[in-house]
Amino acid sequence: MAVATTKNPQEADPIAAVGPRVRALREAMSLSLRDLADRSKVSAQMLSQVERGETSPTLAVAAKIASGLELTLSQLLRLDEGQHVAISRAAERRSSRRGGHLIEELTPPLPGQRADVSLHVLDPGATTGGASDPPMHEPGSRETAIVLAGELVLVLEGRRTELQEGDSVTFDADLPHHFENEGTDPTRFIAVIAAGLRRS
Repeated sequence: MAVATTKNPQEADPIAAVGPRVRALREAMSLSLRDLADRSKVSAQMLSQVERGETSPTLAVAAKIASGLELTLSQLLRLDEGQHVAISRAAERRSSRRGGHLIEELTPPLPGQRADVSLHVLDPGATTGGASDPPMHEPGSRETAIVLAGELVLVLEGRRTELQEGDSVTFDADLPHHFENEGTDPTRFIAVIAAGLRRS
């Protein structure tokens, strides 16, 4: 005799269970409903209903919400996730360039995430921490940089630390700092930023 099985509603229809995730992601980005409405072109009223589970968005609306949260639709709906695994596809990786500084985010934006991993490429003579770079990290943040290729100089509160391929350095990232590439080849390094750590 066949035994009936009951599927988790979220597994059957990821859109139906997207509300709590939208709210968690919005709050993690410090966005109000009005902020997300402006970014996604979805009304604040509709967003509120989605977050409270009062309505399920259409695929088109869900795609707009995902865009407002700087995600793809598959990332918002966790279609790339299985058994608590979140996949960051190379083709969908968030990236930005500021002059000679290329940044690629390796970690997907997940609710409550307290660490960020990114890949950086510095052209010869380029530096991070320019006028167009993001502000200093939040108080208590700590950063580890691992040099994959080339030469890298960390300037922390005016003090210079020279690093070679294979070297790594950990420092308090809420202090004034930037990286420089004084070599003749591009420098590639990984940065891991853990937020809100207490100093011993």
